[in-house]
Amino acid sequence: MDYETLVNLQGYVKFFLILIIFIVFYSYAYSIYKRDKKGERDFEKYSKLVLDDSISSNPLESRENKSDKLDKEN
Repeated sequence: MDYETLVNLQGYVKFFLILIIFIVFYSYAYSIYKRDKKGERDFEKYSKLVLDDSISSNPLESRENKSDKLDKEN
């Protein structure tokens, strides 16, 4: 292959790579928007974590034990 072909190939690869990254990023942003509108998860409380990140602060979400999950299933 000559130099011009390699440069063209490099341009096409960069374009498609950026296109794929663009699609993945916007699909992720849309999924966050969709979950926030449905009320599945409140993402605003996670933004408060940046300001209140001390060891003595309360957890954002409570965790269930594995035994609690098994009891709910049975």
